[in-house]
Amino acid sequence: MHDLDLDRRLLAALRDCGSDRRVAAAARALSFAGEHGALWLAAGLTGAALDADRRPAWLRATALTAAAHLTSMGVKRVVRRPRPATEPPGDAAGASQPPLVATAGRHSFPSSHATSAAAAAVAFGALHPLGARLVPPLAAAMCVSRLVVGVHYPSDVAAGAVLGALAARAGAVLMGGGGRG
Repeated sequence: MHDLDLDRRLLAALRDCGSDRRVAAAARALSFAGEHGALWLAAGLTGAALDADRRPAWLRATALTAAAHLTSMGVKRVVRRPRPATEPPGDAAGASQPPLVATAGRHSFPSSHATSAAAAAVAFGALHPLGARLVPPLAAAMCVSRLVVGVHYPSDVAAGAVLGALAARAGAVLMGGGGRG
């Protein structure tokens, strides 16, 4: 079995979860909230507004999350991998099931939702113990939602999550904000 076959089989299995209307609704909501990193940018700006003592750190973490998202968009333009639902008919890529959401672009690698979610988990998690407990599960759910709605392969999501986590961590170190506070 080739890696692409495994990618397609995993996608089909997770996409089938979307046949449950409650799962589909949650996946759609997460996908909508994560569009262009909106949920994470709003969370970071809210943190900056409410936590005056750590405002610079919240703004730095928000900027890192935005930068990771923009980086993923640049990688998409270079790689240009088509989304599963846009592959020619006959491919076993979930094309028989239309996606549950519309997408802003036609390229899938890496997942920008996964990139910004992982970046937020790393960047915001370093700021506060509550963020370290709440953001990673929400970020993971965001990543899985992109598979359930049928717009990414698992490798798109995995690559996006790695890109986001590495970008946020590297950016924090470079900006001198690698730790809490």
